[in-house]
Amino acid sequence: MQNCEFVTFISILACKIAKDKTQDELNILSAFFTQLRRHISNFIYFRHR
Repeated sequence: MQNCEFVTFISILACKIAKDKTQDELNILSAFFTQLRRHISNFIYFRHR
């Protein structure tokens, strides 16, 4: 997948996830994905040390 295709895919996915969600639901999803990213980053970092 090319860079532009990946950005487009992520944008479409974000719009689909956000559709019909309240602001509170979006805040919770944002916190969830932020923590998931941090967990994956830490896992990769410490696994490859």
